[in-house]
Amino acid sequence: MTYTANKTNTTNRTNTTNRTNRTDKTNIILVHGGYRKLKSFQMSEIIYDFTVEFCKAYMTYKTNKSYRMTDQMVQAARSGRQNIAEGSQASGTSKKTELKLVGVARASLEELLLDYEDFLRQHELALWGKQDQRAQEIRALAYRTDRSYTTYKTYMSNPESASNCAISLIHQANYLLDQQLKSLERDFLKEGGFTERLYRARKGRV
Repeated sequence: MTYTANKTNTTNRTNTTNRTNRTDKTNIILVHGGYRKLKSFQMSEIIYDFTVEFCKAYMTYKTNKSYRMTDQMVQAARSGRQNIAEGSQASGTSKKTELKLVGVARASLEELLLDYEDFLRQHELALWGKQDQRAQEIRALAYRTDRSYTTYKTYMSNPESASNCAISLIHQANYLLDQQLKSLERDFLKEGGFTERLYRARKGRV
């Protein structure tokens, strides 16, 4: 009986130690990645695919005498998506890096927004306001759960509707990124970064 009790106590201590070690590791390196579930990433991916198709249709060498603007627009759209993914992946060890990269994503999409607005102005096409029924219909599609580029493909039929669709999508993505940045800032101020977590973990073992 004494052997059984000792064995039980040893097992309990081992389990407790294992749980403690797992907790320490979790505290130091946070759960990270999973960016494909972020609405900001999903929206930025649609914007990237949409921009690639827009440039194929309306930013040809024949109409612009150069591929420079096409390259800039596609790169800005890609930067928006890629930096969200990279920031999410880096968040396990550096919230500061995640904040920086999400900020870069936000800036890239703002640059792309200006490019679409420039296209409308330079081609003497209308910019749809927020109260425009057509713009509201685009925004309403955000509530669909199975969205992709094909959800918005019909707006590619002419340059005015395509540009305004992209602008609406970018506004929605920017709103999501603004909220994401605010949340990241609060978490960083409250919990600190990797260095602070490592210090707390080491201090707790002294």
